[in-house]
Amino acid sequence: MSQITTHILDTSLGRPAAGVQVLLLQATDTGWQDLASGVTNADGRISDLLPPTTQLAVGIYKLAFVVQEYFERQSVKAFYPVVEICFAVTAAEHYHVPLLLNPFGYSTYRGS
Repeated sequence: MSQITTHILDTSLGRPAAGVQVLLLQATDTGWQDLASGVTNADGRISDLLPPTTQLAVGIYKLAFVVQEYFERQSVKAFYPVVEICFAVTAAEHYHVPLLLNPFGYSTYRGS
């Protein structure tokens, strides 16, 4: 399993958000560096964003969830085209970053 995993639950529908592109970026002195990308599966999850042997350095990272196309496929107007969640990697352990999503809001937490 990847050190970073995620899933999206569309709280307006009460089901997973499939087919959402997710980007993993790392903060650098000059901005953000792209590290990986993936697309949520039918269960709204990405468990293979990074190869299982990859360990991220301590630092600041960001997951960018490109949700505009997801909502457009449902003919739903949404306020946030992209949801960005910044988080700190502080140790060589697993980080699960879920997104609870609806057309006009979102929330997140550190999952397990």
